[in-house]
Amino acid sequence: MVILITITLFACEGTYKKVQKMNLKDEQPVAVGKNINLKYTDSGKVSVNLLAPVLKDYSNFKFPYQEFPEGIILYFWEDGKKSTVVSDYAVKYEVTGLVDLRKNVKITTSDSTVVNANQLYWDQKNKWIFTNQPYQIKFADGSYNDGEQFDSSQDFTTFLSRKNQGVQLIDKTETTNGN
Repeated sequence: MVILITITLFACEGTYKKVQKMNLKDEQPVAVGKNINLKYTDSGKVSVNLLAPVLKDYSNFKFPYQEFPEGIILYFWEDGKKSTVVSDYAVKYEVTGLVDLRKNVKITTSDSTVVNANQLYWDQKNKWIFTNQPYQIKFADGSYNDGEQFDSSQDFTTFLSRKNQGVQLIDKTETTNGN
């Protein structure tokens, strides 16, 4: 009798999951959230705060992702210093850890570096941001750069720009050997 009940329960569970999938229309999210205010903590302190008017969760797809069709605001705290990311649209891909930020993207770091672009990608796993679209960046020291493409560590300690123009400040106290 116990075996029969166990088989019935497992059979019902599989059927229930199939019924759930059948109730979802093609190309529809598994969940939709409104007025999202997610807080991620590390050692009891808030490290990231995500705000979004709408979150669509497509974790039911073979390549799962989350879509923020009305934009996001992200606040990051590291060593007590706050940085901000804002965009009018965003997609976070679960498998790759890549975040695609689009339309009026603005990053303001804790040291006042400001990046403006129409599209930026953020590789969360490798802590790297990049774009192949035009951008403007103003660094904390006052130097700035307008360009078409860049790759950078998320803290901007490594910054590689292509096809750009701007003003770079050079420390005049350093001297060369005449080479």
